[in-house]
Amino acid sequence: MEIAQQRVLSLDAFRGATIAGMILVNNPGSWSAVYPQLEHAAWNGWTFTDLIFPFFLFIVGVAMVFSFAKRKEAGADTRRLYRQVVTRSAQIFLLGLFLNSFPFGLLFGHHFDLATMRIPGVLQRIAVCYLFVSFIYLNTSLRAQLVWLGSLLAGYWMILMLVPVPGYGAGVLEPMGNICWYVDAHLLAGHTWSGAPAPGFDPEGIVSTLGALATTLSGALAGLWLRSNHSKEERTSWMFVIGNACLLFGTILDLWMPINKNLWTPTYVVFMNGWALVCLATFYWLIDVQQYRSWAHPFVVYGMNAIAVFMLSGIVGRLLVLVKVTSPVGTAIPLKAYLYEEVYRTIASPLNASLLFAITFIIVMYAFVWGMWKKQWFWKV
Repeated sequence: MEIAQQRVLSLDAFRGATIAGMILVNNPGSWSAVYPQLEHAAWNGWTFTDLIFPFFLFIVGVAMVFSFAKRKEAGADTRRLYRQVVTRSAQIFLLGLFLNSFPFGLLFGHHFDLATMRIPGVLQRIAVCYLFVSFIYLNTSLRAQLVWLGSLLAGYWMILMLVPVPGYGAGVLEPMGNICWYVDAHLLAGHTWSGAPAPGFDPEGIVSTLGALATTLSGALAGLWLRSNHSKEERTSWMFVIGNACLLFGTILDLWMPINKNLWTPTYVVFMNGWALVCLATFYWLIDVQQYRSWAHPFVVYGMNAIAVFMLSGIVGRLLVLVKVTSPVGTAIPLKAYLYEEVYRTIASPLNASLLFAITFIIVMYAFVWGMWKKQWFWKV
C-alpha cells in the first residue's frame, strides 16, 4: 500500500495483523493436524480463518481513500489517477498469476501447464476489487456510493436466489448447483482451484466477486468516515456501533441466506463488515486515540510491506513442499514434512507441533520485513 504523509498507524497495524493471521492459517506443519478455527468452514458458517480475506479487502477500501487524497494533494488529476489504478490493478493481478504458477515447472519436479493453470486467486480478486471500487469512488458522491453498496448486495442476493441453473433450478446454495459454480465451471473450465468444494468451482470466482466488491466498497466508506471532521472519539464510537449492528444484522440474515465465504454471500459481507469495523475501531482507539503504540510495532512493520511478505510467504511455502530431502528411513519427503516430523513433532503433540511450525513461519517472515523496515525499503505496487 502507499505510504501516506500522515499515516493512520492503526490501519498499518490492522493490515499487519491480518497478514500475520494469513501466514498462520496458510502454513501449518501438517494439514492433517490443524485446530478447527485455523481452517475455513467446510461450507456454511465461519471460523477465525474466514475473517482474513474480507479484512484484506476492507483494508484495501479504507487505504484507497487515504491514498487518493494524498495523490490529489500532490497535484494528480483524475486521468492520472485512472492510469495509476489500472496499472496497479494489472500488476497485482499478474503477481497473483505468478504465485499460482511458481516455479513454472522449472524447479524440483514441479509440473506446470497453461491449460490447467488456475486463473482466479487472492491477489487477482484484490486487483479486480481495487480496480472497480476505485472507479466507483473516484466518480461518485457518498450518496451514490451507498446506493452502489446496497445495489451490489441486493443484486447479488437476487442472482443467487432467482437465476436458475440448468439441471438444478434457482436458489441452490450447495457446493454444486449454485450459479457461482455454474459460471466458473463453464467460463473458467480447467482453470479453477483443484481443492474447491466442488469440481469447477472457485472460491475467488467470477460471480462471487460481486460480494467481494461490496466488502471493498464498505472499506472505502469506512475510510471516508476516518477522514471526516468528527472527533477521533466519535469516529471510534460510531465504528463500534455500526460494526456491532452489522454483526447482529448478519446473524439475523443468516436465517434466510447462510454466512458463506466460498460464495461470499451478502450475509457474509454484512457479518464480516461488522467484524472488520469492530477490529479497526479497536486498533484505532488503542493506537491513534489512546496512543498505546509500542505493542503494535510488529504489526505495523508487517503492514507497511504487506505485498512483499505476502509474496515471500507464498513462495517459501511452495518451496518447502517442492524441495525433497531424505527421511530417516531413506525415502524422499518434502522438506516441510521433514521439519515437522523430525523437529516439531519431537517436542509437541500433532496439533501443537503444527501450530508451532506456523508460528515459526510468522517469526521468520517478520525477520525479513523487519530488515526491510530498518532500511526503509517499502515495496509499492
